[in-house]
Amino acid sequence: MNEREFEQIAIEEWKRVPDRFKGKIQNLALLIEDEPDQEVRELEALEEGETLLGLYRGVPLTERGSEYGIGMTLPDTITLYRLPIIEEAEEMDRAFRDAVRIVVRETIWHEVGHYFGHGEESINEREDDGTNRFES
Repeated sequence: MNEREFEQIAIEEWKRVPDRFKGKIQNLALLIEDEPDQEVRELEALEEGETLLGLYRGVPLTERGSEYGIGMTLPDTITLYRLPIIEEAEEMDRAFRDAVRIVVRETIWHEVGHYFGHGEESINEREDDGTNRFES
C-alpha cells in the first residue's frame, strides 16, 4: 500500500470519530510517519523488534489548565506509523485494505483516548471490553 492510499484511509477513519468526541478535540494534528524514529524508540523504551502503531504527544485535555493556549501553543499530535500498521494488517485474516482500515481505526481510537487523559491501562481495559469503538 502506497503512502497516498494509506493517507486516504487515515483521513476517512479520522472523519469517523463521533462528533461528541471530535467537538471536544482542539489543537490536535494527525500525522503519518513510516515508523518510530530513534528518539521515539528511546523515549518509549522500545527494544529490538518492538514498535508502535501510533503515538499521542501533547498535553491531555484533563491536564490543560486555564493558561493553556495563551501565547504560542504548538498542537498536540497523534502519529500513525504506516509500516507497523501495514505489518499488523497483513497478519489479520481479512482483506488487506479492510485490515489496514481496522488497525488505523483502532489506533486512532487508542490515541484519542490518551488525548482525553486515559492512561494505557484504562485504554487497554476498554479495548479488552470492546468499549473502544467509535460506534459506542
